[in-house]
Amino acid sequence: MSDTPPPFADHFSGVAADYARSRPRYNDDLFAWLATLPARRERAWDVGTGSGQAALGLARHFTAVVASDASAAQLAAATDHPRIAYRVAMAQVSGEPPASVDLVTVAQALHWFDTAAFYAEVRRVLRPDGAIAVWTYALPALDDARLDHALSRLSDAVDPWWPPERRHVDAGYRTLPFPFDEIVAPAFHLEASWSLATFLAYLRTWSSVTRCRDATGEDPVAAHEPALEAAWGSVPLRHIRWPISLRAGRLQRIDAT
Repeated sequence: MSDTPPPFADHFSGVAADYARSRPRYNDDLFAWLATLPARRERAWDVGTGSGQAALGLARHFTAVVASDASAAQLAAATDHPRIAYRVAMAQVSGEPPASVDLVTVAQALHWFDTAAFYAEVRRVLRPDGAIAVWTYALPALDDARLDHALSRLSDAVDPWWPPERRHVDAGYRTLPFPFDEIVAPAFHLEASWSLATFLAYLRTWSSVTRCRDATGEDPVAAHEPALEAAWGSVPLRHIRWPISLRAGRLQRIDAT
């Protein structure tokens, strides 16, 4: 049997630096709530961490955070932190001892995983009084109807280029299995005040945009930039909001029969 790990859907290594700079940051209220779920706050495992946005939020509430991702390029763009240990690894290989993790998180990455293998690893490493939380966000809501329309035109243009897994994002992860005792979560969101340049850089990190550019040799964001710029107007910064779809749970109890 080969020791070579199976390939993974690597849509972001080529834009790792842009991803680190141009993806929105999470509000701390999300991580403060997540920290209430486990009995202890000793160790968290952030899976598919990318460039570590969620890991940094967890580090404010947990003594130690393991942040793993299959992409070495993504991790190379992550911010160092004394409480975070970054690790190149597939989602189903944590490298953690059994029953050693208090909280497992997956931010905007579960749709890329082999969920059966990943959940088996979660059950192995999660403490009995621990918890898991997974979340995603789709298209942003903008503060201007014209800008929303211009963004929708770009979204329609690149829609054929989304990977098939994108459907799970649009469904708020309700189409993916979640074999845990589910916890009702409050509503959370990301928000940012961005310039047009930052917003355009964010659009270029979409996997549909990179796939379209790689296949056609043309940048779909550049094609729609005049319409986006006209709709943006002379406003230096605009408020942008991404509603989060979150599922949280604990290990299911298995009653003896």
